[in-house]
Amino acid sequence: MASRNVGRRRADRRPNRRRTLQVPHGHGHGHGHGHGHGPGDHVVDTSVVDSDAVVARRVRIVVAAVLVPLIVAAVVSLIVLWPGGDVKVDSYQTSTARGEITALKPCADARDKCNLATVKLSNTADKGKSVPVQVPKAGGAPIPVEVGQMVMLSIEKDAPPDQKYQYVDHDRVKPLLILSVIFAIAVVALSRWRGFAALIALAVTAVMLTQFILPAILRGSNPLLVAVVGGAVIMTIAVFLTHGINAESSIALAGTIAALGLTVLLGWFFTDLSQLSGFAAEGATQAQSFSPHLDLAGLLVAGMVIGALGVLDDVTVTQAAAVWELSAANPAASRRELMSAGLRIGRTHVASVVNTLVLAYAGAAMPVLLVFAIQDLPMLSVISTEAVAMEVVRGLVGSLGIIAAVPLTTALAAMAVADRSRDLVATPAT
Repeated sequence: MASRNVGRRRADRRPNRRRTLQVPHGHGHGHGHGHGHGPGDHVVDTSVVDSDAVVARRVRIVVAAVLVPLIVAAVVSLIVLWPGGDVKVDSYQTSTARGEITALKPCADARDKCNLATVKLSNTADKGKSVPVQVPKAGGAPIPVEVGQMVMLSIEKDAPPDQKYQYVDHDRVKPLLILSVIFAIAVVALSRWRGFAALIALAVTAVMLTQFILPAILRGSNPLLVAVVGGAVIMTIAVFLTHGINAESSIALAGTIAALGLTVLLGWFFTDLSQLSGFAAEGATQAQSFSPHLDLAGLLVAGMVIGALGVLDDVTVTQAAAVWELSAANPAASRRELMSAGLRIGRTHVASVVNTLVLAYAGAAMPVLLVFAIQDLPMLSVISTEAVAMEVVRGLVGSLGIIAAVPLTTALAAMAVADRSRDLVATPAT
């Protein structure tokens, strides 16, 4: 019997792989036009399942009715909040240079606590010129530099010639570029065109962060609003670009945005309840000195939102895909069966992801935790300090958003694909 393959092929190796389903004419669940057993029937091969063909029409309408206005609102808000003009502060601008260390010796005066490096410039008008640069000691020990290493320098135009170039840091552009290329090759080699699309989505995320989110906050816009708008746009582009514009990815995006909203509410509520000012965040005081109107508490919640985005995307896309695969393996599965099976997968995923997220935040606060360990303060006193409480709230709020994303996305996906079992009647293949 001839049948038309609809959608993408599933890796289903079960003995009943070629079982076919008779679809009564008029229900609109199949997009193919294969010839069925009768004038009103058409037969779908269950080894292939189209993402949209198996989704109940009313579910598609509801998802579209929710997503489309949200996406439009996010895009309009993005345009309204887009920072106009330059946000840099002229008084804080410095000229920079790069170069290679060609010679290194201790400073003539031991009291200076430094090494004197000779650096051959590589990217300025004085390219090829060798200049003296003092490399200071950090904590009584010399900063580890060696002949042949590349370093970054700042240029003090009005300083004496022997102090015009100041050491800033190691130049790490080359090793970071090598690592980035290896990462890109690995992603594309494993995921092929999806990996390539994911890299484009990553580039879009970088552009959104550097060209919208950070400048808009510096221009005085509400940090939380900027983070929500930017996060929604980033997730929309990332999900649709990587996984295509279809029902499966739309449901994953709907689950992501719903969990993101919950993360925002929890972050705002517990930041206020815990009386977190945001001043303990690294660089917060310096950032406020550049932009006095900066809302540090709002910036703290905005950081929670941005920090949770990537994991939320991972969880919701995985859950939607899992339910789709479960439905493809057993088209007659009920909504309850799909929900239960999807949640079993989600529990394992959440257990590992939550631990990862909390450990990531703990790792970011490691220097602070080491100081408290040296002071041997009581545990409750340590947790109550803003530097630690901030990370606790950040980690737990992000984790709650992830936990909520699993049942939300699983329920949406189960409602979408389970309804087809009412309209599909199994028939033996001929």
